[in-house]
Amino acid sequence: MRLHLVDGTFELYRAHYSKRPEQPFKASIGLAQSLLGLLKDPAEQVTHLAIAFDNPIRSFRNDLFAGYKTDDGVPPELREQFDLAEEGARAVGAVVWSMKEFEADDALATAAARWRDQVDQVRILTPDKDLGQCLEGDRVVQIDVIRKRKLDESSLLARRGVKPRSVPDYLALTGDDADGIPGLPGFGERTAAALLSKYLHLDAVPLDGRQWPPSVRSADRLAATLRERLPDALLYRKLATLVTDVPLPQRSLEELRFQGVSAGRLASFNARTGATLAW
Repeated sequence: MRLHLVDGTFELYRAHYSKRPEQPFKASIGLAQSLLGLLKDPAEQVTHLAIAFDNPIRSFRNDLFAGYKTDDGVPPELREQFDLAEEGARAVGAVVWSMKEFEADDALATAAARWRDQVDQVRILTPDKDLGQCLEGDRVVQIDVIRKRKLDESSLLARRGVKPRSVPDYLALTGDDADGIPGLPGFGERTAAALLSKYLHLDAVPLDGRQWPPSVRSADRLAATLRERLPDALLYRKLATLVTDVPLPQRSLEELRFQGVSAGRLASFNARTGATLAW
């Protein structure tokens, strides 16, 4: 059995900015079409499926940091489709989580933690870097649907130089533009990886640059930055740390089992959007 967890907000944006011909409700139609493609793909072997959306793009993290991501800048024609996209996802048979206080990524992280031991594999469909903290061996993996690439715990270490538990610390230092986390000035991926591969977490990194790995350049200057900005870095880490106990309504894995496409709902979705989707 496999549990497929889809980042609906990412998929909605991907459909909106895709090269598909322009048409009304392009994003919602494209998202539903992508889900149907996933379900029909014999290589994916979908048995259990859920999709999470940010609706609106705001969460408790905005109360912690004013610069965190919001709906600002979202094209109106895309923002108006948030509810419609959820309707399309339900029509193709996915369990839908519409997030408000928490984020879609929190729902995905919660589901992965709750059901990872009950399936052969959890497949999280998103390229978002923060989901890397959920990886566990080959049991919980991330699928970059754009590059058609699988990221597991070992490939995360090879690619970024850190283990899953260090991902929030890594993003605190390097920043994450997708979420509005600025990071600390001067800290690039190599420096963050060198520190966290040795110390795992920000709290354990010495504030004296003379104790840092010799591969880190300008250690004294960067250590001074970390000393001065440590409260900021710890806040950024909190922003990047996903919640794994979101109160999802489903308590059992069986409630996520794919039961088939709803012909009636799909017909209604087609009628509303002008789509011609079929199962």
